[in-house]
Amino acid sequence: MALLENVVGLINGILWDYVLVIGLVGMGIYVSFRLGFPQITRFGKAAKKVFGGVFKKEANKEGSMSSFQALATSIAAQIGTGNVAGVATAITLGGPGAVFWMWVSAFFGMSTIFVEATLAQKYREVDRDGQLVGGPAYYIRNGLKSKGLASFFAVALIMALGFIGNMVQSNSIADAVSRAFNLPQLIIGIIIAIFAGLIFIGGMKRIASFAEMVVPIMAALYILGSIIVLILYGGMVLPTLKNIVVGAFSPQAVLGGAAGVGIQQAVRFGVSRGLFSNEAGMGSTPNSHAVADVEHPAEQGLSAMIAVFIDTGLVCTATALVILATGADKLGLEGAGVTQEAFNIAFGPIGQKFLAVCLTFFAFTTVIGWYYFGENNVRYLFKGKNAIKIYQVVVLIFIVLGSYQKVGFVWSLADMFNGIMVIPNLIALFFLFKESKAILYDYDKQIGKGEKLYYEYEFEKSNEMSKGK
Repeated sequence: MALLENVVGLINGILWDYVLVIGLVGMGIYVSFRLGFPQITRFGKAAKKVFGGVFKKEANKEGSMSSFQALATSIAAQIGTGNVAGVATAITLGGPGAVFWMWVSAFFGMSTIFVEATLAQKYREVDRDGQLVGGPAYYIRNGLKSKGLASFFAVALIMALGFIGNMVQSNSIADAVSRAFNLPQLIIGIIIAIFAGLIFIGGMKRIASFAEMVVPIMAALYILGSIIVLILYGGMVLPTLKNIVVGAFSPQAVLGGAAGVGIQQAVRFGVSRGLFSNEAGMGSTPNSHAVADVEHPAEQGLSAMIAVFIDTGLVCTATALVILATGADKLGLEGAGVTQEAFNIAFGPIGQKFLAVCLTFFAFTTVIGWYYFGENNVRYLFKGKNAIKIYQVVVLIFIVLGSYQKVGFVWSLADMFNGIMVIPNLIALFFLFKESKAILYDYDKQIGKGEKLYYEYEFEKSNEMSKGK
């Protein structure tokens, strides 16, 4: 086991200290400039569309999700242990300054995820069951014309999210619930697997309905609880914000020289935990954005940006401020235990239980979202329904196994597989970026002329060609 941990640590050092920090942030900066910073110029319009969808029921075609359902499924996957345990890990390993780098990666990631979502929409397909499918595997194969790279991505995603990623989620649920209610972690893992399985077998429709119903409530409840903590510790809010900014560029000024945290660690853990949380550039959420029933791909691209803002700008920030304001990061705890102790400091034992409940919902919805992303890629690799059934069983086994594993090693494995998955997606985004820009140009052109939005998808063009049109 020690040898495996060392190998995983070495790979993560190469990926996260150099390759992906440069690649992810670099891609975000590049596309932000090329698209005219849509995270600023189009934020208002995107927010209006998204938050309007919370209060009205959107119709959608059979075999697809509504725009809001696709967004909710995306957010369900994004808001998980990364927002609770991931933020805590970033702070304990990278200092308060890691939070600043989470913000930076999220800001530029909003442009990156716009590109991902629009490409996923453009290259989506209809499978033999009449269900829409799409995501990086499809735009890598059909856009880059590389079946090998597409298959590599699909396998990496299934491993990273469906298997290892869901171990992280069940691990954090089991740890938090065990602390709060004194239950065996293995029993908790089995319970999670049972409830998850009931949703898995319902397919896209049940997953979308579950996400649409649960996500707005869970996010609002957690943010409200965090706001109450910050009101109680109001005098610490401004000093905490100052420490985040100062710590991003001079960690020793906040932590002292003996802390051993340098700028590189602040950047590394801020960006890596930011990615694990908001998933911009990772290639995961395009699997749900691809199947949104919208009039134009750019609409879903704009919605996708808001998902990153909600995840990091609101939920991750709330967690970070609660941890730092209460001083829970200085108690020698790790993972979700840090955030749980922060709420315990603020509210007493009821705070620990509140966080356990919130984390359970966060992580469970992520299990559902990541399962769906994995299923989408199983459909890409294998055509028969038996492959889906086998995948479901294996995911449930990993959920149970993850519930009682060592926290640090599970996170390290997740980092490694996430990093491997990102590389083919970044290659595709770089070479296909011009197509996303053309989609945005087409959208602006139609809006400018006051036309009804319309877009002809690639699979529709193929159907017309096959019919001799």
